[in-house]
Amino acid sequence: ARLIGTNEDVADRIGAEMLPGTGSLTLPIEAASGFPCYYVGKPNPLMVSSALARLKSNRERAIVIGDRMNTDVKAGVEAGVDTILVLSGVTGEGDIQRFAYRPSIVLSGVGDIAAILSETVGPSAGSNGQSGPAAGASAQPKVPAP
Repeated sequence: ARLIGTNEDVADRIGAEMLPGTGSLTLPIEAASGFPCYYVGKPNPLMVSSALARLKSNRERAIVIGDRMNTDVKAGVEAGVDTILVLSGVTGEGDIQRFAYRPSIVLSGVGDIAAILSETVGPSAGSNGQSGPAAGASAQPKVPAP
């Protein structure tokens, strides 16, 4: 038998409430069956690579945005894509240090994304001489130290 899941999120924030996610269903099945789950969605970097291929884009022109270090940011990091972590969801600012990897940019919430992307998306390099989605970001994002 094969156990396939979409993602390993145990809980999802819906408004102010945390509700069970896909991982809350697959983890008990893994434990009971002894079969490990293969996740086709985040944090599987195959998902990011497939999306880039479908969009005919590349890693340098992409960014993964999410509210979870263990799935969203991990998917981007493992796929070699810049990441934005928004602190308005599951992961809090104090949680970032628990992980061995870091997001490219940390923002307070999803409302801050538009300002960052409007400054960084485009064919030319950013004001700091770098290209890619995080180049030239000057909306004072929080960038965690390694």
